[in-house]
Amino acid sequence: MNRPTALIADDEEGMRQQLRSRLQEVWPALEIVAEAANGIEAVALAGRHQPDIVFLDIRMPGMSGIEAARMLFNRCHLVFVTAYDQYAIEAFEQGALDYLLKPVGGERLKTTCARLQTLIGQQPINIERQLSQLLSHHSKPAAKQEYLRWIQAVVGASLRMISTREVLFFQADEKYTRVQTEQSEVLIRKTLKELADELDPNEFWRIHRSTLVRVDAIQEVTRDLRGRQMVRIRNFPELLEVSRGHAHLFQQM
Repeated sequence: MNRPTALIADDEEGMRQQLRSRLQEVWPALEIVAEAANGIEAVALAGRHQPDIVFLDIRMPGMSGIEAARMLFNRCHLVFVTAYDQYAIEAFEQGALDYLLKPVGGERLKTTCARLQTLIGQQPINIERQLSQLLSHHSKPAAKQEYLRWIQAVVGASLRMISTREVLFFQADEKYTRVQTEQSEVLIRKTLKELADELDPNEFWRIHRSTLVRVDAIQEVTRDLRGRQMVRIRNFPELLEVSRGHAHLFQQM
């Protein structure tokens, strides 16, 4: 009997590695035939490898997991993987789809894999209506969105979960973004633009094209000898520059 096969699609390499590792633990017979960094790659690789199962992150650049699923639903069994539990709505519970919340837990993954094992070899259920509902839900105006509450960072061989309440500021650092808390500093691959779109704008302000700062972490704003506005963060020695384009945030100075 041929081994069951799967494809993993997630824009964060650390998340793909973690899911691959967990799958090897709970379902050793499952062969991961490909990994994709976005929905477009997922659709192309699925066409090439014809996997039995596709694990899809919901939020990916270029093409979301839900959009990719609409192109794949009749070709393979689908499992959504997301850090945003507002997407775990009724459509997931109707028996045609499954979902996993990040970070993926071992027991929850065992349940999903047990269910998938019973479906291998069967024709995927037609779930176009459910995917349309999900896509509509996914496309609601940003004013109603649930904002990002956890930052996932790969530190060595471990996945670290950092609450956004702990973050003092984010700063672009070449291909990475620096995440600074009072206790530590880590680097993640998510861009500053992506973070700005996902974070609550009432909690994080962009003070520079390369810096997002937590508003309630600001201790004071001063001017240096060159007249530049500089933000001082509580319990942190580094000063952060406010660019001219964002000086309106501190109009009274």
